[in-house]
Amino acid sequence: MLDIFITSRVRRKIIVIYAKYPDFKTHVRGLAKLIKEDAGNIQRELKRLEKVGFLTSEKQGNTKVYSTNKHFPIFKELQSIVLKSQRTTQKKGVL
Repeated sequence: MLDIFITSRVRRKIIVIYAKYPDFKTHVRGLAKLIKEDAGNIQRELKRLEKVGFLTSEKQGNTKVYSTNKHFPIFKELQSIVLKSQRTTQKKGVL
């Protein structure tokens, strides 16, 4: 269902991860391994999501680590949408 509203497959996967697990922190390569997508595409989407305020980042050595901005104005609503869409998908038997 989220694919109707969020057309970028990579962006959708990133939003689902960070909305479902708001304490999740990772770097580009770790996220690439987790969601099985190209690191370049992930990096581009992470930058976009950070620019709008959904994600924050911090440098840890030479690595940039991204985490959810729980103070993002529509974070709770977005999280609710993600969780509801996950339940709907699971009820239909699609994973």
